[in-house]
Amino acid sequence: MTALLEARGVSKTFNAGGFFSKKQLVALDNASLVIDADRPSITAIAGESGSGKTTLARLILGIIQPSAGQMLYKGKELDKMDGAERRSFRREVQAIFQDPFEVYNPFYKVDHTLVLSVEKFGLAKSRAEARDLIENALRTVGLRPEETLGRYPHQLSGGQRQRVMVARAFLLKPRVIVADEPVSMVDASLRATILESLLKLNQELGVSLVYITHDLTTAYQLSGSILMLYQGSVVEVGDVERVIKDPQHPYTRLLVGSIPLPNPKLRRSGDKLRVTLDEVSANLSEGCRFADRCPYVTAICRESSPRLYLTEPRRATACYLFKDSPTATSEEVSRASA
Repeated sequence: MTALLEARGVSKTFNAGGFFSKKQLVALDNASLVIDADRPSITAIAGESGSGKTTLARLILGIIQPSAGQMLYKGKELDKMDGAERRSFRREVQAIFQDPFEVYNPFYKVDHTLVLSVEKFGLAKSRAEARDLIENALRTVGLRPEETLGRYPHQLSGGQRQRVMVARAFLLKPRVIVADEPVSMVDASLRATILESLLKLNQELGVSLVYITHDLTTAYQLSGSILMLYQGSVVEVGDVERVIKDPQHPYTRLLVGSIPLPNPKLRRSGDKLRVTLDEVSANLSEGCRFADRCPYVTAICRESSPRLYLTEPRRATACYLFKDSPTATSEEVSRASA
């Protein structure tokens, strides 16, 4: 199958100690994923805060450039596109961000965001046609145009503002939507509505989704495959059904084990997540980054970082528990996330 969008071994480092410092923070290390052109998919990128999820999202969107590796769209690197190719990319790869308020200019009514998209990409030949497109997009995400248009961002709830951004993406008919924690800042009652709108875009319009989340429950409900990150490293990737129901990496096991059960009196059996005070700064160049929190840690875990091992067809895990399995190639890791 042809790759529509591909991250090929991308890494990103930032200067961590000021302008004159040489200290480097590895925000993302050798991550790969692929979105097929012929098969609309939903890929979840999951992990704790600070795991590198948003960094990967920004690389996919072309907001930042990788320090190593390649970001490709239709086989061409993003930073080598000409003007027409970049314009096409901007329309076909859309973003929905976590905070539905920060993306708005408070001095403009929410109409401005929608009208600007219609005008910039020439979606309508007249004002009447533009109005029809906008109203239809709002209804698609469960909003009433008469109660939404003409208002300023602060006059709408967080859920309404977020759904306006989903409507904006719907207007452009993109091929890929990168949704970075789209329901983390809205009421629980609205999460289902927003996720349902995204699922509708995937199933009815053939839009592929990259769903960034720390919530494994919604990742499991929405996505077909999942890529687990820990401190910038890919620790497990594969079919979401297999990864969540039978996690292999100790970190994934602990995260799944921390999901609350419906009955608060019940407790999951198994390992508990250990938290160390220096875990945030433990961005080590040697050894497994999860070693200080892992219940299965051995000497080799502190000496060198494990590679991703191909434990099943289209599934890979970065853990020495599976060192007898073959090392996964970048292409195999990408296909496991497809």
